[in-house]
Amino acid sequence: MNRPASLRQPGKALSGRARAAAWGLLALAVLGLAWQAVALGGLDLDTGMGKALAAGFAAALATALGALPAVFVARLSPRVEDVMLGFGAGVMAAASCFSLILPGVEAADALLGARPLGAAWVAAGLVLGAAFLVLADKAVPHEHAVAGRRGPDAVHLRRVWLMVFAIALHNFPEGMAIGVGFAGNDPAVGVPLAAAIAIQDIPEGLVVAVALRTVAYGRVQSALIGAATGLAEPLGAILGNALTSGTALLYPLGLGFAAGAMLWVVFHEIVPETHRKGHEQAASAGVVGGFVVMMLLDTALG
Repeated sequence: MNRPASLRQPGKALSGRARAAAWGLLALAVLGLAWQAVALGGLDLDTGMGKALAAGFAAALATALGALPAVFVARLSPRVEDVMLGFGAGVMAAASCFSLILPGVEAADALLGARPLGAAWVAAGLVLGAAFLVLADKAVPHEHAVAGRRGPDAVHLRRVWLMVFAIALHNFPEGMAIGVGFAGNDPAVGVPLAAAIAIQDIPEGLVVAVALRTVAYGRVQSALIGAATGLAEPLGAILGNALTSGTALLYPLGLGFAAGAMLWVVFHEIVPETHRKGHEQAASAGVVGGFVVMMLLDTALG
């Protein structure tokens, strides 16, 4: 993140309103985790919805696991941060291809009886997924690293909350992808995808939690707020599964939708962030590494 000097002062105190907002978010996080645990316990894990919620919950825990080291790590070097984000981008790009687009085309081909028609149906989902993120970009206040603050009344919010909203915008389509991946109740599609998203959530959780520390949040608060951003994933998983599991044709469309949303996040948000501080080669190596890891994971688990 491109942080003004005033926000890089480690001793800067938070206002009472900011502290209240932080603790309010933490309370919501605890309630959200408790609700998801109860919901998970009441679901049949043999169903697509049960698997989707379990996988979304695992991804949220991976985000929390990544955020935990922020208790001990006060700052990441820009190069390390770019490599970690690049790795996550590579995993997401590969997951979009291997775990969403290709299974989507296969499913649409089986339903429609023509591979070109099936590919066009998934492509329509891709466009809808990207369009959804464009609309979310305009509707939700958040901050881009290069383009600055976006969304309604963004200028009136503290920069730290814009960062949190930006990460939640990233996590929600990932959760939707998990939910759609299990909508067909096919572990060969859902398991590699969920595993890939959980893996890339670990470095992402660390990056956002350390970023929170640099704007004067305490080490425990930063780790907990970073972990709370992962709550968007099980919520997205529930929505994605509910929307696509009822009608057969919605399943491949939903796979395309999730792929389009994830690809938009990769190329609109993450790649520009990793290529603006002079570490393009290292960041690109991270992208290739993440892509390879996901390709091998999909081969092993798919």
